[in-house]
Amino acid sequence: MADTNKSDSPNIDDIQKTLEKQIAELRKEITKINKSISARGAEMLDDASEQASDFYETAATRASRTAQQLRSQAQAVSEVARENPGTTTAVVGVIGLLGFLAGLAVGQSMNDNSRRWY
Repeated sequence: MADTNKSDSPNIDDIQKTLEKQIAELRKEITKINKSISARGAEMLDDASEQASDFYETAATRASRTAQQLRSQAQAVSEVARENPGTTTAVVGVIGLLGFLAGLAVGQSMNDNSRRWY
């Protein structure tokens, strides 16, 4: 029986050393994977930042063009209003009257049925 125990001891030590070596290799692999994931995350962040910057530039350009068009159209309307003050007054008056009538209609529709005029 003493021979059996002696032969088992080196075998257990060999197994333990093999397992420790495998664990060390796995740790190295995990470190490599973590570095790879970190690098890929940084690349994705850079790509997302670049896309956001491009989107912002496009939106800013479009907003600038839209503002410029609105200014030119407002100038055109202003010039027409200056050239035709009577027509402008009539148009503004009609729009005001239509707004007043629309408000009156909405107000009447929101009142109780008992307060309506019959």
